Amino acid sequence: MRHLTVCLMLASVAFAQPPGANYDEAKVPNYTLPELLKLNSGEAVKDAKTWREKRRPEVYSLLEQQMFGRAPGRPERMTFELTSMEPNALGGKAVRKEIAITTAGKTFSLLLYLPKGVKGPVPVFLGLNFQGNHAAAKEAGVKLAMTWPRASKGAEVVATQAAETSRGGAASRWSLDLILSKGYGVGTVYYGDIEPDYNGGMKHGVRPYYLKGKAEAADDWGAIAAWAWGLSRAMDYLETDKAVDSKKVALMGHSRLGKTSLWAGAADERFAIVISNDSGEGGAAISRRMFGENVKNLNTSFPHWFTGNYKQYNERVAEMPFDSHFLIALIAPRPVYVNSAQEDQWADPRGEFLGAVAASPVWRLYGKKGIETDKMPGIHQPVGDAVGYHVRAGKHDVTDYDWEQWIKFADRHFGRR
Repeated sequence: MRHLTVCLMLASVAFAQPPGANYDEAKVPNYTLPELLKLNSGEAVKDAKTWREKRRPEVYSLLEQQMFGRAPGRPERMTFELTSMEPNALGGKAVRKEIAITTAGKTFSLLLYLPKGVKGPVPVFLGLNFQGNHAAAKEAGVKLAMTWPRASKGAEVVATQAAETSRGGAASRWSLDLILSKGYGVGTVYYGDIEPDYNGGMKHGVRPYYLKGKAEAADDWGAIAAWAWGLSRAMDYLETDKAVDSKKVALMGHSRLGKTSLWAGAADERFAIVISNDSGEGGAAISRRMFGENVKNLNTSFPHWFTGNYKQYNERVAEMPFDSHFLIALIAPRPVYVNSAQEDQWADPRGEFLGAVAASPVWRLYGKKGIETDKMPGIHQPVGDAVGYHVRAGKHDVTDYDWEQWIKFADRHFGRR
């Protein structure tokens, strides 16, 4: 498959990224994507049964071994404790709960907002956050997180109590009023509670509980798989909450947490919808395009995210037996939504779109429509059906526009008006 030659006209953007990164479509190499619908034996996959029973296990095993790593399943011992509840949160718009999830030697908190005045169990958007649960809304009742701020070079990273002034610091990314007004709940967990996001942070996370002092193997799970594992533990709780429709949980992730949402959705099929926002390299973007961030950038800057095996492709991207369309396809036949930001060239919006396009044939095996065009859509022109995509104006972020599209997508696939 040759890369598309039609260019998306983008505004001039200054990039604070490593020098030498390619932002020129003319310099994207010709490439051939690995065949998604062909068994390891060489047999073509022509129906959903063959995909489900034969090809999907091959694809999952490949990504597990070569990229994300082997993670344990549901722990034998796990407890849920309701640590706080506010029946009139957000000015009376929501019921707010904080639930302590304890397992694998760690306790992490799930913050859950449910809309008031809605009868019956409600669908929920679930996602990890970067700054602590208290940053999702400026509410005094939410427990301040112990966060892991970046340290100066050579200094030890230390957990620090978040400041009162940080409350609501990420509220613009959660659009709580909008989501709740549409009858959805919102759940979020601070990703640093599961494992701090720095090289060496594993010792403070869940992975040592399972390694039990053994050295990491080349296919052991990285931090992204650990965060994904934590999302499944949050899902374990949601299945017990009678106010939540656990069959209608939409998983959302932004940036590195967009990579995480895709792998969590692949590993745990209880998530009914999976959303990847600006996930870029290692997420929805085609690696072989060598546009913006690349595999070497990932493994150099964030060596803790993926398996040791993944590092062998730093200089050999064209030899990878997979690409992003393999990851996205693992969500099928459940709906998946990929989206980009116009100015976020580091994440390669075109590559994210093409990843979703290349995964779409799997949905067709189920009689569903994916993205039925390989022409990059314009700004604010969503495309697709069971596989959705949009690129919006602006930078690497989460905006009300994104949430509006995700809510429409969820409404459609959950059969809601």
